Amino acid sequence: MTSSLPEEIKDHIIEKAGEFGACSAGIAAVDTLKKSPSHIVYGKIGDYQTVGNREGQIRPGEVSWPQNARSAIIVAVAHPENKPELDWWIEGYNGGTPGNRRLTDINDKLAVGLEEEHGIKITKLPYHIESGGILLKDAAVLAGLGCIGKNNMLVTPEFGPRVRLRAMLTDVALPGTGPVDFDPCRGCDMPCRHACPRQAFEARIYSQKDFGIDQLPARNGVFSRTLCNRQMKLDEANSKTIKMEGREVPRRRVSYCRLCEFSCPVGRPSQ
Repeated sequence: MTSSLPEEIKDHIIEKAGEFGACSAGIAAVDTLKKSPSHIVYGKIGDYQTVGNREGQIRPGEVSWPQNARSAIIVAVAHPENKPELDWWIEGYNGGTPGNRRLTDINDKLAVGLEEEHGIKITKLPYHIESGGILLKDAAVLAGLGCIGKNNMLVTPEFGPRVRLRAMLTDVALPGTGPVDFDPCRGCDMPCRHACPRQAFEARIYSQKDFGIDQLPARNGVFSRTLCNRQMKLDEANSKTIKMEGREVPRRRVSYCRLCEFSCPVGRPSQ
């Protein structure tokens, strides 16, 4: 296998991802990802025990990169406001949310085709960093899917921040698809920040002096992961027990706060 593949493989990957159910997909070089803002500051921010953390083999503040990793393929699925069930966490269900299971299915199908048809070795990544995942938002930006918004989320042209992401790594260098010149947050009056019930964007807590870069959480260092985490814990405390089709025992369902997503005007369906 050569160290790089022709441009046609890029179009093939994007096309197949769409056929399998992705709303968008892109490719970024692993060497570039390692230098991205989130990967640089991740080990310096601290406070890693947030909602959703798992016991894993990766130490807090670290990201694991397989030695043969050359490119990352990022896939996205839309999580619109009118389909909240895609983002529900249901007790006892493998694979996380229904939306995450859809992403996993897309990655599985993509991996089979790339390995069998092109001889590309694939490393499918888990969602959680401590289990071997990567920081998906920066990866998506470098793959051309959108930009980091003032709500500290990936903002895409088509769906705004209402998307979810997964990634896998390849053992060969693939043609990249980004980044792109897209920034709808310039001049925006930031309804996302005003919508937060925990005021997680009210105070600047990170600076360029701290990290050596000015591309900080929420772009100017104001995002408080601690406050956001408190809201997520409250959402868990307010979870509901529902009856699931095909299951005798009711299951606990958690619907996490998404106000910063829903308030963003980018990609919002026209009325």
